[in-house]
Amino acid sequence: MKKEYWIVIIVYLAMQLSGIIGLPLLTMGFHAFGISQSLAVPVWLIASFSIALFIILFLLRKEMKANDFEKRGGSSAGAAVIWAIAGVFLAYLSQAIAIIIETRLGVDMGSENTQNILRIIETMPAAMLVSSVIGPILEEIVFRKIIFGAMYKRFNFFISALISSVIFAAAHMEFQHILLYSAMGFTFAFLYVKTKRILVPIFAHVTMNTLVVLVQTVYKDDIERLRREAEALQNFIGGFL
Repeated sequence: MKKEYWIVIIVYLAMQLSGIIGLPLLTMGFHAFGISQSLAVPVWLIASFSIALFIILFLLRKEMKANDFEKRGGSSAGAAVIWAIAGVFLAYLSQAIAIIIETRLGVDMGSENTQNILRIIETMPAAMLVSSVIGPILEEIVFRKIIFGAMYKRFNFFISALISSVIFAAAHMEFQHILLYSAMGFTFAFLYVKTKRILVPIFAHVTMNTLVVLVQTVYKDDIERLRREAEALQNFIGGFL
């Protein structure tokens, strides 16, 4: 693997761990200046993710200039657009199948990560930029272009996609939903191999995250009502069994 790729991974890990030290310091600084401490988390997320994206794009600037950021022999621009749009539906389909399987295995459908993100966005709407755009771009570069790409040079698609997708899932720290995240990672890896353009899974990932956040934000009350009704129905039916 290229030296730049190792540095990209280190930068990504440093970004993920930076809050351990940086967030408490920022919180104390906000307190000292009379700024609401609840803003510390979204501000740190926006700053750390933005800095990491800038550094990573700088490290990959040579590939981007040489047009190697999109692998040679990739799909045409038109085909890439079609796959990018179709990829959104494929991602939702894989997610739906994974949810059905998890539900039958007794896994709760709720996602703590999603709820935490929504709470952060409620505090500072600008944080949506991280969850919907910057985060997916970083994840596709790290988990698909670098980790999956490196493995795909040595192993077949299934093994490379499976291992990189499980790593992608584990990075979200919601191990009860490892099947759900792995299914999405597998889909994005397929899109990358099919088109040989990292921008295709990036588009699908960004679009999917954006729609999820918008739906969860705009229809939050309706979703909560439907969830309560579903639980009530489940309990009602369970009373007869």
